[in-house]
This record gives sequence, structure tokens and C-alpha cells, in this order.
Amino acid sequence: MVNELPLRERKKLRTREALVETALGLFSEKGFWAVTLDELVGAVEVSKRTFFRTFASKEDVALAPEKELWAAYAARIEAHPLNGPLLTVLEDTLFAAVADMADGWECRFRASRALADRTPALTAHSLGHCAEVTDAVVRSVADRHPVDELRMRLLLELMLAAWRCALKEWVSMPGAPGRDALRARTREALDAIPDVAELASSRTGVGAEAGTGGAG
Repeated sequence: MVNELPLRERKKLRTREALVETALGLFSEKGFWAVTLDELVGAVEVSKRTFFRTFASKEDVALAPEKELWAAYAARIEAHPLNGPLLTVLEDTLFAAVADMADGWECRFRASRALADRTPALTAHSLGHCAEVTDAVVRSVADRHPVDELRMRLLLELMLAAWRCALKEWVSMPGAPGRDALRARTREALDAIPDVAELASSRTGVGAEAGTGGAG
């Protein structure tokens, strides 16, 4: 719990939260490139030195909600007993990580995703970070489970594709959809995976007809 942290750590956490909230507000209002680092630290009344003790870059603070989620996800995978179907483990861990996020995280995450969707540099940064997390999760599971890394990577990428589809719908919803709406969209996308796997092995109508028909 936050209140159980030492005073110094609570101050660091408050500074981090203020930087994220302020950055997302300024970036959303003015555009990512229009906001300077000087403007951001001035609005929060901290030094650049404090900023760089907390974040590596403007991209890092803009994507903070996403990185918080995947840090929690990777930590849970590392500690999770790999019992049952792997896809179920991956999915359950994702829902648990979302549930673990602090109050108000979903609002920051939605703002961050909307910003990334219209800022190519943030999209590239997000994809790079996702690749790093994917590598870490694949190694963690492959070290403890009799599955080769190729199949493990494909399975994880399939889950992530469903997650991205759910996010796209969630971010475009009117009003201020909360965490329940995110979970519902994610569940719907994940539930479609078996049908997608079946579709991959099915023959198209044209192909089926060509295979059964002949000249005559």
C-alpha cells in the first residue's frame, strides 16, 4: 500500500504521478512535440534532474501507464506457476495486471493510447517496448515450460493482437469508458482466438470448389 511506503518513496511516487498527469494533459492539449521539457518540469515545479531520475525521456513519461501495466504483467508471469493451458495463463495474467493498476490508471492509459495513436514517434516507442517485454516473457516461460520459443512467441503475439484490437475499440468509445469496458472489450477479443485458429486451417470457398471440381 502507498501509505506503508517510507516518506521518501511516497514523495517520489507523488512526483512521478504529477509528471505523468501533467505531461499527458499538456501533450493531449498542445501535441507531443509542441511541449518542451522545460515547460513540463516548470508546470510540475521540479528540476530536469528530478525528471531524469524518474523518466528517461518525454516518450517514457507519455507512455508511463502502458509501461506500468507491462511491468506488472512481466513480474506476474515470472512469479506465476505455469499450470493449465498457456493461453489461459497469459490471459489471466493480463486481467490480473489490469486489476492491479492504481486508481485512475485507466484514464491516464486511455489518454496515453490516444496520444500514441496520433504520434508516430510514440507508436514506434511503444512497439519497441512491447518487443522488449515479449522477449522477456518468452524467455521466462520457455525456461520453465516444455514449449519451444517459436510457438511461445506466436502464442503471446496472438494474445497481444487481440489486446490491441480491444484497445482500438476502447479508445474510440464515446465518453469516458472505464476499466470494466476495457476488460469487456479484451474478453471479447480474446474469446475470438479459437475461431481465428480454426479459420487459419479452413479452406476458402474458391479453394474448396477448385479442389472438388474438375473439367467435365
